[in-house]
Amino acid sequence: MLEMILTKDVDNLGRAGELVRVKPGYGRNYLIPRGLALLATKANLTQLEHHRREIAAAQARVHASNVAKAAQLQTASVSIARKVGKDSKMFGSVSSKDISEALASQSIVVDRRVIQLADPIKTLGEHEVVIRFSTDVSVTIKVQVVALG
Repeated sequence: MLEMILTKDVDNLGRAGELVRVKPGYGRNYLIPRGLALLATKANLTQLEHHRREIAAAQARVHASNVAKAAQLQTASVSIARKVGKDSKMFGSVSSKDISEALASQSIVVDRRVIQLADPIKTLGEHEVVIRFSTDVSVTIKVQVVALG
């Protein structure tokens, strides 16, 4: 097992600034290349307090940005048009990418990965979609899927 210092929050592992133990492959092949963690060497451990302050400042900036975006999305609603066949059967589906693009057309930039869809939307009508920026910042928007033409 490797000891690592997390530089960012990692779901199901820990919060930024924590010292965690992980399998060597997970640490070397996933956490380090993505900048999510540092090896817990003597030099890094002595700088851990400094890293914690840096991480806390970065997290505060990201949290403030997420809260601002969530406040902007409180009043947002999205309407997406799709072709339908007989019996109002929809061709294709609405994915998180489609929702992200519809929000971008309203000058609201949201990464498609924070849009929480269990499955793509395959029916017409109004759907509630959760946008989860972090564990403590999320907002629900209404997505209206309408027939095209």
